[in-house]
Amino acid sequence: MAYVATIGFFDGVHRGHQFVIEQLRQQADNTGLQAAVVTFTEHPQKVLCGNALPLLTTYAERIQLLKEQGVDEIFAFNFEVIAAMTAEEFMHILHAQCGVEMLIMGYDHRFGSDQLSRFEDYQAIAARVGLKIRQLEEKKMEEGVPSSTKIRRALQSALIEEANAMLGHPYALSGEIVEGRHLGRTIGFPTANIAIAEDKLCPALGVYAGLLTDGELGFHDEPVVVNVGSNPTVGGNHITVEMHIPHWDGNLYGRRMTVRLVRYLRSEKKFPSIEALKQQIHKDISILYHPVIS
Repeated sequence: MAYVATIGFFDGVHRGHQFVIEQLRQQADNTGLQAAVVTFTEHPQKVLCGNALPLLTTYAERIQLLKEQGVDEIFAFNFEVIAAMTAEEFMHILHAQCGVEMLIMGYDHRFGSDQLSRFEDYQAIAARVGLKIRQLEEKKMEEGVPSSTKIRRALQSALIEEANAMLGHPYALSGEIVEGRHLGRTIGFPTANIAIAEDKLCPALGVYAGLLTDGELGFHDEPVVVNVGSNPTVGGNHITVEMHIPHWDGNLYGRRMTVRLVRYLRSEKKFPSIEALKQQIHKDISILYHPVIS
């Protein structure tokens, strides 16, 4: 199989990434090649700097989003191995072992241990290797070019709608449903605790409106309340992600589920009593079905 490919980590697969993939797909359609993305199993910064960034998408989430964008094939490399290669060595692997015939480079993208700075240098190497190569221009957007860094900041500032606009899709939290303290059930609001990955970015603490889709359970954009926090009213002392599904009660333990956050409802707070907490949860649920227009 022969491919036209682009290279990147694509954390979040946000609108900037989507523009690159759109151009990739156009090249694939024009040339009769398959569209491929070359990516890495771990974030380059973790390898180069030793500090792990909180990720917008886990590896599995990233791969799924790339496929939803129409990517035919994904080549995932260990960045620690690739970081030691020159641009020519890496291009040779892509051409000889992966079948890449054409390489699409973002306007500011660079790779290779030789740290080339000019696109013309990459062109010369590609010609020697037997690759075609082209460079994309920066996409101009009225609100600025989205970036993973900007999206992280928005999420950490409880600006979920701003983050979703840059992502081009709702921010998702996914993981296995695990045992919790069962406190929600005791006050009439059972919750499902989602064990999100350690390297996944946890958004600002607070209560969110979310959407849940699970065809097997009959959920299709089902409105849910999501609490990200420590539940201070009931003596919680560590951060959890808990989801309450109104009008539904069942055993979800061991099931992998994904909830998409669409609106920030309120900050987390310690209520003076359990009754006050219950009244607030009723208000949170009512907003799911009857949003307050501000």
